Amino acid sequence: MNLKRVVVTGLGALTPIGNNIQEFWNGLINGVSGAAPITHFDASNFKTQFACEVKNFNVEDFIDRKEARKMDRYAQYALVSTMEAMADANFDLEKLDLDRAGVIWGSGIGGLQTFQDEVTNFNQGTGIPKFNPFFIPKMIADIAGGHISMKYGFRGPNFTTVSACASSTNAIIDAFNYIRLGQADVIITGGSEAAVTIAGMGGFNAMHALSTRNDDPKTASRPMDKDRDGFVLGEGSGTLILEEYEHAVARGAKIYCEIGGGGMSADAHHITAPHPEGLGAKNVMINCLRDAGLQPSDVDGINLHGTSTPLGDIAETKAIKQVFGEHAYNLNINSTKSMTGHLLGATGAVEAISCILSIKHGIVPPTINHFTDDENIDNKLNLTFNVAQKRDMKVVMSNTFGFGGHNACVLVKKLDI
Repeated sequence: MNLKRVVVTGLGALTPIGNNIQEFWNGLINGVSGAAPITHFDASNFKTQFACEVKNFNVEDFIDRKEARKMDRYAQYALVSTMEAMADANFDLEKLDLDRAGVIWGSGIGGLQTFQDEVTNFNQGTGIPKFNPFFIPKMIADIAGGHISMKYGFRGPNFTTVSACASSTNAIIDAFNYIRLGQADVIITGGSEAAVTIAGMGGFNAMHALSTRNDDPKTASRPMDKDRDGFVLGEGSGTLILEEYEHAVARGAKIYCEIGGGGMSADAHHITAPHPEGLGAKNVMINCLRDAGLQPSDVDGINLHGTSTPLGDIAETKAIKQVFGEHAYNLNINSTKSMTGHLLGATGAVEAISCILSIKHGIVPPTINHFTDDENIDNKLNLTFNVAQKRDMKVVMSNTFGFGGHNACVLVKKLDI
């Protein structure tokens, strides 16, 4: 069968460095850090007291108060970024075949705050169960996609992917596959997360996964820097509208780019640590290039998983050199987590959007907070340190690797490539 082409016709973002696409892009190219002391709860007793929170966000500006109370923050974020993306895509919903329009969302955890609140309330009570009837429908990781489908009446494929930090990249790849296989014309995809909670911060701190640079939060996320000491937890949402190419052309849609391919792999190594030689990372990029029908030399840039962890950053750069050989030194490589922090299940969507905008604007956002070279990382690689770089970007890849050894990579390209 002939596979259909898939394009991106709408974008929406709600991030720690901007609450819409324009603010997000301005934050990226200007090297803004989203890290600051935690406001969602009193973190004074925690080893890490800062995070990359969404700022100046009032859900009632977007969603009726009564409806918003029935949703966890991760689902609220999902709806808000999707409203922006749907407005951007500019559909005439009366002409759209809603049976062939779906939602494939990603979230690594789902409604963590809701789970925490309900269990805390029970634990502080008399032992007699008194749970909110919305507890389960607020908490479950699939409910954001359900809310989105109900808002727009999309009756096509609808599910949520869960692969930790790779979740929303897996969602994008699944949406891409369903459209190119002819199962849908339009799919709202992306991911959201809201894990800056007592349980989220406490759990990641217990693993020694987070930076503890409380004296200087804004420089704590420093991918590829010798003195990196863990990731900075972030939150937010990113939405992409994927559409079959002929369908988009027929309605005169604005087209950002084409989805070129997607790759997946597993480390099969350890529950949290990457394979030391970057085996899964190498395989996922090879699989993505094969799916796209492109050579390593066709690629202009890579948005790293680049979490600012001691082991992960080294393994990923090793993998890039293995896949790209000498061409690795021609790539613009960056980690936007240096600015946004790590949005867990939302990170793949938000970083794919960054890649798409770099194609649109011809600018590569920087990897900020680089102070000291790491002798274990090849410093001949162009890691786009500290300042954005202008470059005509035609083909860009985005890596995401999740706890459990899940790896996913998506490739976006200019429409004429």
